Amino acid sequence: MKKSVLIVILVGMCAFCTSVYAEGDKKALAQAAQNPIANMISLPFQNNMNMNVGPDDKVQNVLNIQPVWPFSINEDWNLITRTILPVISQPEVIPGDGRTDGIGDISFTAAFSPAKPTANGLIWGIGPVFLLPTASDDVLGTEKWGIGPSAVALKIQGPWVYGALINNVWSFAGNDDRADVNSMLLQPFLNYNLSGGWYLTSAPIITANWKADSDNRWTVPIGGGVGKIFSIGKQPINAQLSAYHNVEKPEGAADWQARLQIQLLFPK
Repeated sequence: MKKSVLIVILVGMCAFCTSVYAEGDKKALAQAAQNPIANMISLPFQNNMNMNVGPDDKVQNVLNIQPVWPFSINEDWNLITRTILPVISQPEVIPGDGRTDGIGDISFTAAFSPAKPTANGLIWGIGPVFLLPTASDDVLGTEKWGIGPSAVALKIQGPWVYGALINNVWSFAGNDDRADVNSMLLQPFLNYNLSGGWYLTSAPIITANWKADSDNRWTVPIGGGVGKIFSIGKQPINAQLSAYHNVEKPEGAADWQARLQIQLLFPK
């Protein structure tokens, strides 16, 4: 059974789950789940269905497995690590090549973050991001090693959790026959928490390929969705469903994206 089907089944089970968490606990879990540098272990499975990709307008599916593991350096500082392993089903780019399934390049981020917010409530983190050429097929990756800076900042005010993360990766080694990497990722996020563990969310992923010409440089989506904190037994889970339309995109890139995320939460 495909992973994306399993995720859909898990979401469907939500309707039959009885939460063991009080309203205040749900709010705290939701805010931690919406904080990219929260001091909490979690395991998100983010499935992205990208519509109308390639010359034949097929569906590209990318399942990002994104374990988050925090480390306490001392009473003042934490190190928050996030690994993103993409499992990709890529439609043919050149007619006749067929669909390619496999693993893409791994992205690893390590963010140093103060253990407490600033006096005005700002939560922030900064550190390196690494690109590892782990793709199982050259169609699914860059065949390049990369590194760059990454930063995130956010605030939690009442029911609102909002902020942005940004990084830029440059390649420094790898296959000389492949194009160099110089790419930016910017993800603003806005969440409004409702009662019962429900929340509204928008977290578009804006990218720029600085090596491409100006007409094929930017991917700019707009959209949003809804999420809920619930539990299966004693396991807290964050489920989220959203959709985004690319108002700016390179030639052959997706018009729409449907995003489904199941995040296992392990609060202390």
